[in-house]
Amino acid sequence: MSMSLQIVILVLLAILAANLPFANQRILLLGPHREAKPLLWRLAELVLLYFVVGGVGLALENHGGQIAPQGWEFYAVTGTMFVTLAFPGFVYRYLMHRQH
Repeated sequence: MSMSLQIVILVLLAILAANLPFANQRILLLGPHREAKPLLWRLAELVLLYFVVGGVGLALENHGGQIAPQGWEFYAVTGTMFVTLAFPGFVYRYLMHRQH
């Protein structure tokens, strides 16, 4: 698999994972269906999925060669990017007023 294909897959996975907590009412897709999942659960899922996507990225980097050392700046930027990718799901869940 080429490096550019790995990057595309990782970005698409990050977009999906960042919006997943806002797309359903189940806890971690496995828990019981709730009428309204609290925002705290959604944020906890968002943090967990950030680390899952980071683990996939680490595995892809390890597969492609040597893993580059990362400082706190890397995690600050990627965390901010992950939260930014979650914005469409947040808007859909909390800001769009749907008529019933």
